[in-house]
Amino acid sequence: MKIKQIVVSLMIVFCFYSCQKDEVKTEPNLIVKFKFEENQVRLNNIGEPATIPSGNAAQTPVFNAISAHYFELAPNAFTQLGQGAVLYHAPETMAGGSSAIDFDQSKIVAEDEVFLSIPLSQVVQGSYEWVRVSLSYQNFDVSIRNAGNDYTGTFASFVGFNTYLSEHTIGNNSFPVNGNRSQGYWAFALSNFPFATSGQAPAGATTVPNPLASSSPIPAGSCVVTGKFANNLVVTGSETKDIVVTLSLSINNSIEWTEVNLDGKYEPSAGENIVDMGLRGLIPMHNK
Repeated sequence: MKIKQIVVSLMIVFCFYSCQKDEVKTEPNLIVKFKFEENQVRLNNIGEPATIPSGNAAQTPVFNAISAHYFELAPNAFTQLGQGAVLYHAPETMAGGSSAIDFDQSKIVAEDEVFLSIPLSQVVQGSYEWVRVSLSYQNFDVSIRNAGNDYTGTFASFVGFNTYLSEHTIGNNSFPVNGNRSQGYWAFALSNFPFATSGQAPAGATTVPNPLASSSPIPAGSCVVTGKFANNLVVTGSETKDIVVTLSLSINNSIEWTEVNLDGKYEPSAGENIVDMGLRGLIPMHNK
C-alpha cells in the first residue's frame, strides 16, 4: 500500500512540473530575413527608376548569399542615420590600420535564412516607416563569355564602406588579402575551370539607393540601402508572436560593366570591366 502511495505521489509531482514546463512562454522576437527579387524595380542612388547607361551592359545574377553591417528602423523621412532604432551593428576591427568591417566575424546568410533575431522587448516601442540596412557582402553567380563560349562563375562582392579581409574563398579558390579593401572590391572564380581573379570597382560607382537623399542623407562610400514599409511597423510592447521583417532587395540587372563587344555579354578577356555591383532597391515587408 505504501509503495502504491509513493508511486501515485511521484506521478502527481511529475505531472505538476511537466505542466509548469509546458506553460513557459518564449519571448517573441523581431526576425530579419532577406529576399532577392529579380523583377523588382531597378533604382538609382536617389531611389528613382534607372536605365542602363549607354556604353554599359548588365545582367541579373543568381544570388547565393549576403551579409549586412548595420540595421536600423526609422520613424519618418527626417530621421537622420543613427537616430532611429539601431538594432544591429556588425563587429569592426583596426587590424588593417583603419576601422573596417571584420569579414571573419560577419554573418552570411542565404535567402529566407534568419539574419537577425532579437527579443521585441529590446526594440523601442513606436511606429516605424523606414528601414535602413548597410549591406556589406554579396555572393552570386553570373554568366561570362570567353572566345565565343559562355561559362558560369561566382563573384564575391564587398560593398561595405571598408572591409578587413585576412583570406576569403570562392569554392576551392583562396584569395589572401590581409588588409582593408574599400567599397567595390571583388573576386571572381569560374566554376569547374582553373581561373580566378580579383579587382576593384571605381570609387563612388557602387549604387546605393536612398529615396531619402534630400531629407536624410548617407555618408559617401557607405552601402546603407533605404526602403519604406507599405504600412508602418508598429511595436507596442504587447506582442505575443514574432514579427518577421523581410528585406526584399532588387537584383534587377545589378551587375554592370563597360562594353567593348556590343553584345550584352560580360567578356572580361575583351577588357570589359565591372563598374557597379550595388543592389538596386529595398522594399521592406512585415507580417504584423
